[in-house]
Amino acid sequence: MSSLIVISAIGSDRPGIVHALTGAILSRQGNILDSRMTVLGGEFAVLMLVSAEEAALTALEQDRQTLEQQLELTLTLKRTRQRQTNARALPYRAEVVAMDHPGIVHDIANFFSDRGINIDDLHTGTYAAPHTGTTMFNLHITLSVPAEESVSKLRDSFIDFCEARNLDATLLPHR
Repeated sequence: MSSLIVISAIGSDRPGIVHALTGAILSRQGNILDSRMTVLGGEFAVLMLVSAEEAALTALEQDRQTLEQQLELTLTLKRTRQRQTNARALPYRAEVVAMDHPGIVHDIANFFSDRGINIDDLHTGTYAAPHTGTTMFNLHITLSVPAEESVSKLRDSFIDFCEARNLDATLLPHR
């Protein structure tokens, strides 16, 4: 029976990191079930869920320091279990665009948290607006909305909440 481990890794960005890290996992009979990899500033960062037999995960844990040196990455390994999801939750996505300023993510996270809505995935980024060069912020969230929640009331509340903060937002079913 397979066990699960979450691996996070961070290190200076350079070509070949993904190849080296995935090779290290594969050589220990690990299977990557889910992952997020990105470059933030000059750093490469990854989160991945890996499945393997218990002995293979134990070997991976024991090899952590050696792997850190070989891969030039800081590694964190944490055992986990299969996620228990609410089968009645509805998948929705929220998207926000605005001029960048501190607190946007915090405020939006608070909006959903206060309503008992789980954030399953969140991505943010900034870019320069065409013509003006103003720093713009974008946010994409995948949510699990409880089935008993009125989606139309939630959408209206979210749009009002965002408009009060000068944020352009949408809340749509996630497909």
